[in-house]
Amino acid sequence: MLNLEELTLFLSVIRTDSIYIDGNQLHDEVLNYMPRLNKCIFSIHTHIINRHIGINLPLNDDIRNSFIKRGFQSIGTCADDKLINNIGNCYIYSLPYQFHDFLYMGNCFQGGKFDKVRLLLMYDKRPFEPKLFKIISQDFLFLQQLLIYNFEPQNNEQHHSSTLITFNHLFQLNLINVHDDYAIQFLPDRNTHLPRLTHLGIQYKTLASVTNYFTNDATRLNCAKIKFLHIYGQFVRPEYFDSYFPSVNISLL
Repeated sequence: MLNLEELTLFLSVIRTDSIYIDGNQLHDEVLNYMPRLNKCIFSIHTHIINRHIGINLPLNDDIRNSFIKRGFQSIGTCADDKLINNIGNCYIYSLPYQFHDFLYMGNCFQGGKFDKVRLLLMYDKRPFEPKLFKIISQDFLFLQQLLIYNFEPQNNEQHHSSTLITFNHLFQLNLINVHDDYAIQFLPDRNTHLPRLTHLGIQYKTLASVTNYFTNDATRLNCAKIKFLHIYGQFVRPEYFDSYFPSVNISLL
């Protein structure tokens, strides 16, 4: 490690009763042992669970400044300043973003340019609103795989009808661990345009509800493109299913 000159670091850490990783900790615990290092590209996600102690969390500016003081000038930060159910998340990454994956994005995301990202995993204890998905569709132009984990209902459902969101390259969508609102966000073609969608993961009860047991014309266009359907939950092939998914392979989870 003493002779290392370049470092690429993609890190996701769970910490209990602690604070987010900042520039000082990265320097003291990692970079300080690499005296010849002249280039460091990184994406660091910290997931904290503070159940037993009260800790004042650093703000976005505090975290950003801790990296700037260590010589990192082009960085992006996104940190929860308040815990939800004792849980918080922080993301810090060098710019331009160099990785194909962006993991555990939450509502603190503030936008940017992420043309290299092909896979995005979203997770939060607060609802994802249509405005955030619109930002993602504009900032992740070549996104191919989207996985969402969120059981909180949306607060701004009426925004669906006024904003068409397009993901031109998205072929895989995982909605297994979500509230029904996110299926309503993505499956009706009046809400979200998904010209290349071929893989869908979803709870059967959610799929049946949103498609009105495979009779809803609003969701028919996006569903007709599906070639691989991953269903979670009890499934008995219902009437109208085959016409709704005319050329699909089904796997039961």
